[in-house]
Amino acid sequence: MAKIIFILNGPNLNLLGTREPEKYGTATLAEVENLCRATAKRFGLAVEFRQSNNEGELVNWIQEALTTKAAGLIINPAAYTTTSIAILDALLMMKAPVIEIHITNIHARESFRQNSYVSKAAKAVMAGFGVEGYALAIAGLAGMIGAKEK
Repeated sequence: MAKIIFILNGPNLNLLGTREPEKYGTATLAEVENLCRATAKRFGLAVEFRQSNNEGELVNWIQEALTTKAAGLIINPAAYTTTSIAILDALLMMKAPVIEIHITNIHARESFRQNSYVSKAAKAVMAGFGVEGYALAIAGLAGMIGAKEK
C-alpha cells in the first residue's frame, strides 16, 4: 500500500485561475491537484488533496492526517498563515514532516503577510515558485520520508 500524504489548501484557493491571475497564475485548483497526483505517483505516494475556506475544517483534516499516520503533510494555509494559532497547534502535533507552501513569495508582499504562524511547525517552506512549488514540495517531502522516484 502506498504511503499517503495530505495536501491541504486554505481559503480562496478554490478560486485559483480567476483570483488575481497576475499574482497567482491561471492554473485552477483542479490543475494543481492533477499536478500533485502525477508528481506523487512518481514517488509511489498516494494523495489526499483538499481545500476549505473554513479554519476548523483544516484543523480537523490535520488531525485526520495525524490519526491516520500520514507520511507527511503539505499545507498552503493562505490567509490563515498569519492568523491561525489553531492551525499551528494542530500542526505541532504532527509527527510526520510538514511543508508550508505559498504560490507567491509572501516575504516580498505586504508586511502583514510576512509573519507565518505555520512556519513554526514546518520542516520546510516553499514560496514564490507559482503552482510548480507544489511539485517541488512533494519531491522534497518524498526525500524527507525516503520515497524514491520510480
